Amino acid sequence: MSQQGERPAAHEDHWWRRLYDETAPDTGPGSAADSLDDRFDSVSDTVTGPDADRADHAVTVVKLPDPRPPEADRATKPPPPRTVPAGRAPWETPAGPSRPQTFAGPPPATPPLPEPQAAAVTPQPAARPVVGHVGDRPPTYDADPVALPESGTDDLDGLVPDTVLDGARYGRYTLRAASVRGDSARTCGEPRRDALLTARFGNGDSALVLVAVAGGARDAGHARLAADACRWIGGAVARSHDRLSDDVRAGRRGDLRSGLHRLTDRTCGRLRARAAELGLEASAYSTGLRCLLLSADPECRTRVFFGVGPGGLFRLREGAWQDLDPVTPPTGGGAGEESPDGARLTMDLRITTAHSPYAGDAPRPPAEPFRFRASVARPGDTLLLCGTGLAEPMRGEPELAAELARRWAGGPPGLPAYLADTQLRTTGYADDRTGAAVWEA
Repeated sequence: MSQQGERPAAHEDHWWRRLYDETAPDTGPGSAADSLDDRFDSVSDTVTGPDADRADHAVTVVKLPDPRPPEADRATKPPPPRTVPAGRAPWETPAGPSRPQTFAGPPPATPPLPEPQAAAVTPQPAARPVVGHVGDRPPTYDADPVALPESGTDDLDGLVPDTVLDGARYGRYTLRAASVRGDSARTCGEPRRDALLTARFGNGDSALVLVAVAGGARDAGHARLAADACRWIGGAVARSHDRLSDDVRAGRRGDLRSGLHRLTDRTCGRLRARAAELGLEASAYSTGLRCLLLSADPECRTRVFFGVGPGGLFRLREGAWQDLDPVTPPTGGGAGEESPDGARLTMDLRITTAHSPYAGDAPRPPAEPFRFRASVARPGDTLLLCGTGLAEPMRGEPELAAELARRWAGGPPGLPAYLADTQLRTTGYADDRTGAAVWEA
């Protein structure tokens, strides 16, 4: 069957079988011309016949359009020259990384018109906390650190950072604590001599939180003095935290007063021993050490304060500050005196006391009187424990106390805001600022 579908004639089918029959013998070379042109002529005569080129056959000639542009266009718009990079044939693909292609996407859909409604107020981002000042003019010193303290190869372990910031929330209170290098120390390249320790001992409701604030004298020349005091009192409390936690939750003021007195004596004894090692008088290597003990139990509102040396303890209640630090009595009068609101001031009369139930040795009592207070906090109270750098302007600059009362009346601020509040600057007060505040829910 042919490609057009009709059945070929018998003689044509026979001719093809004779041509491709593998059993037919080879005829051998012939005498006729067998070139390509001869074969083309033979096939042409077979198909068209000998009269195919006669003149009486009608021939239709169709003129195809010229694919080239008109001569006028060729004269005015010459084809752009084709450039081929050196070292590459015209038909080769250009080398180099492929470049991204941009495709036109669908046009954006038109959003539907919003329904009429009340105008909404767009919330604005919170303002960045700024360190301000109270008084008619800002202090002379710059508010930001200027110079780093000098250090060498042998005292890298004693480097103290410019600022320490911490916080927590347990039970019904929120804690914020910060220690900042003073303006004068920042300008003169002196280290921060105040120290701050915040630590938690134990777990669950029986956990005990300790906040310790210490401040060394600026002329002592020992930046690690306050840090040693905080670390040593922290270790003493850690070894007795189970018994201390039980006493705080049970409100055993007598046991707490005697036990914490012994732990504080032990810390001050280590400071005196360090002074002897350095060949200094005990008074030249002393620090004010003030601490708070806070229970993690939400049902416990007993707040315990104890310590020695200068500093401050204040309470913000109903919009007014109260100075809870008892005044040191001159001399005599017994082993201790009770001040209003539960304050207890224990004098150093070199009287031997009974053995403490808490762990730790009992070195010689400190020269400074031991201060103790255990009181029950009220909802809305704010308790502030601080070193001398913050206690002095709190007592001597009413504008500072009033501004902090205004800022803290609405509840505990965030850590950045509390840090800015602690650094609220006042002319004439350029020492380190260290303070821990507790907000009662």
